[in-house]
Amino acid sequence: MKEAGPPMRIEPLCPAPLELRTERLLLTPFGPEDVPLIPGLAGAREIADTTVSIPHPYLLEHAQAFVAAAARELAEGTDLPLAVRLLPDRRLIGATGLKGIDRQNLHAELGYWIRTDYWGRGYATEAARAVVRYAFEELGLNRIYAHYMVRNPASGRVLERVGMREEGRLRQAVRKWGRFEDVVLCAVLREDPGWR
Repeated sequence: MKEAGPPMRIEPLCPAPLELRTERLLLTPFGPEDVPLIPGLAGAREIADTTVSIPHPYLLEHAQAFVAAAARELAEGTDLPLAVRLLPDRRLIGATGLKGIDRQNLHAELGYWIRTDYWGRGYATEAARAVVRYAFEELGLNRIYAHYMVRNPASGRVLERVGMREEGRLRQAVRKWGRFEDVVLCAVLREDPGWR
């Protein structure tokens, strides 16, 4: 039996500084200046309610840990965590990015959240579309997938608008605040026309 060699080093995803620009948004890595802002944005109960990993209440310590982890994951090439900033003033209004970038199978999971007072304006779609485009055109990935809770159809509409198709429903796949939640799995392939 062949012995396993040393773990493969994952190269950084992109040269710094990374900036993805859309018509209304600028997507950049998080920085220390974002730490005091994040609890007031991600801390809204409405955001935590339909996301698996965002706690409530969201404390300054959570934001510090998140920004430190985001910098490490970006440097290691395992994730692509990006701040969503409104142009022209670069105001922080949310987050988006890729998690679990699999370099062997060329896929990753898309995620996002937008502060509640900016809901319904298309910012989540605009940010997600930019990340999907970057994943296919710059990172060379083949498949981007995402999950949303069944009771959050607005997130499903965002995924549909960036070209994702529903692949199935996972019954009671996650537990949020003591309640099991059904989630929908969606994905888009590089060969699909909907993301362009």
